[in-house]
Amino acid sequence: MVPPLISLLPWLQNYLSFLFFSSTTIFFLFTLLLVLLRSRPWCNCHVCKAYLSSSWTAEFTNLCDWYTHLLRQSPTRTIHIHVLDNTVTADPANVEYMLQTRFDNFPKGKPFSSILGDLLGRGIFNVDGDTWQFQRKMASLELGSLSVRSHAFRIVSTEVRRRLIPLLTSASSDGRVIDLQDVFRRLAFDNICKISFGLDPGCLEASLPISEFAAAFDTASRLSARRATAVAPALWKLKRILNVGSERELRRVIGLVNVLADEVIRQKRKHGVASSDDLLSRFMCSVNDDRYLRDITISFLLAGRDTVASGLTSFFLLLSKHPAVTAAIRDEIADVMRGTGDDEVASLEQLKEMHYVHAAMYETLRVYPPVQFDSKYCVEDDTLPDGSLVRKGTRVTYHPYAMGRMESIWGPDCEEFKPERWLRDGKFVPASPFKYPVFQAGVRVCLGKEMALMEMKTIVVSVVPRFDVQVLDVGRSPKFAAGLTASIDGGLPAQVRRRSSGPRGHGAC
Repeated sequence: MVPPLISLLPWLQNYLSFLFFSSTTIFFLFTLLLVLLRSRPWCNCHVCKAYLSSSWTAEFTNLCDWYTHLLRQSPTRTIHIHVLDNTVTADPANVEYMLQTRFDNFPKGKPFSSILGDLLGRGIFNVDGDTWQFQRKMASLELGSLSVRSHAFRIVSTEVRRRLIPLLTSASSDGRVIDLQDVFRRLAFDNICKISFGLDPGCLEASLPISEFAAAFDTASRLSARRATAVAPALWKLKRILNVGSERELRRVIGLVNVLADEVIRQKRKHGVASSDDLLSRFMCSVNDDRYLRDITISFLLAGRDTVASGLTSFFLLLSKHPAVTAAIRDEIADVMRGTGDDEVASLEQLKEMHYVHAAMYETLRVYPPVQFDSKYCVEDDTLPDGSLVRKGTRVTYHPYAMGRMESIWGPDCEEFKPERWLRDGKFVPASPFKYPVFQAGVRVCLGKEMALMEMKTIVVSVVPRFDVQVLDVGRSPKFAAGLTASIDGGLPAQVRRRSSGPRGHGAC
């Protein structure tokens, strides 16, 4: 009796495997059907048809410019993309409602967390609730301390003096074309690695290729951003399960990022953290979970590298188009730093006195915000201040890029680059963070804002007086590459020339 039963076992195993596979397939197809029904992929409105067919590219170079056009046409400055189940707004009152008044009803949400979960894990930019509050409190204590800010400033100043200026001087002597975006990404990567990890990858060394870690991070950012634009998220989730296509590459590069981040943590534990000033060492004094530490570290790397590089790239692009602004910046630097040596980098106190430089930086970020849009998810049915109904589970996006181009917010000269709009009697005057949500606003306002501004201004004040920077093909409007932060597709080719008048000279370019 036993032998016949044994002979049936292979058949029974095959049958059960087939049954399991069939039920799993049916369940997945049913789930996909529900997702497609919810996203309304058949919507025939002109906006959804243009999105699905990419017909908007016939008139607009960038998706953000098309969104800006749609938001300008809307009487409420709010639109709904049915196929994405996404409400997009450029109304400051709506932004304040989402980020402050009804903050608890508009969290990051599980859909967003799933998009970036493989890359950022439980990092501060990818979580809500108690996990977010714990990290924010800890980060606030560290980033707000004078010792950490002073440590970061010393790192940035040293990197500028010992690497950036010599690199630009060499490029000036050779007359070669350099990619400013690449230079600033390398510089920002070096700085954030030193500040956050206490290590020096040396990316800015002219003879070295960009590090494997930085390249992997670029790819992970680009492929993660692609997930967010998918009409049917179930498709990328299926590719993730099957480990094929872009999801296979994403898994590979995230694996590399994780391995290197884990190695940094291991080295830190090996050499001790008690006497170190970098952020990772400080976090390690409070967190014992290495995976959690890795997620926190990678999140800070994303914020500290990509946003700073994006802001600096846009700054020098705009400066090449506005020589009068360049001259005004040089005059202010010369006035504030009169009496200091030509080889000196501005001090923190001197940076605070440069109101026009600060205004020019804010104006750059208004025109080209590093994070062009940010999304939340509605927990319960709600109504925005402009009357727009938002149902539970809807993605709600505020759009800083479009907001910077709204006459209703910035006036008829909103598309002009005018640092003066931020000055009153020569002093910088900030705008409401809800009409200028470049650093977010409300409860989740960016903790690294002051550190990022310090880094960018230190670089600007060191480069502009010493070099003429001429961006090639400056008349061409930038085309942005896909990613979590804004970057120019193809980089920013430029030539630099050392100024013969010296770093403290007055006058135009």
